[in-house]
Amino acid sequence: QVQLVESGGGSVQAGGSLRLSCTASGGYTHNIACMGWFRQAPGKEREGVATIASRGNPTYVDAVKGRFSISKGIAKVTLELQMDTLKVEDTAMYYCAAAPGLDTNSCYTNPREYTYWGQGTQVTVSS
Repeated sequence: QVQLVESGGGSVQAGGSLRLSCTASGGYTHNIACMGWFRQAPGKEREGVATIASRGNPTYVDAVKGRFSISKGIAKVTLELQMDTLKVEDTAMYYCAAAPGLDTNSCYTNPREYTYWGQGTQVTVSS
């Protein structure tokens, strides 16, 4: 099992920045192939934001390219998301997630590919 705990959400005005953090714990953190950030706005489905592979390659959805940056610790136990130039449409609950598997170069942004989930942290961007 892997437990994930997010932190760093909050309220910011459009154009501002926030940094989210996620800490993983449990006996299977060494088996994590992919980690990622996902978000869900009220009335909408959960969607991918950015993922990072065990070998370090990031993947971003088009909506956040050039504005968000994902990074992870060497031991696979920490994950961060730097969010710059935030927009009102970035408002959502943000979740950290992890997928077990073999070492890999790339990871999907489809939430269905991920097994372990944190409780989420709210990000609110106002105009």
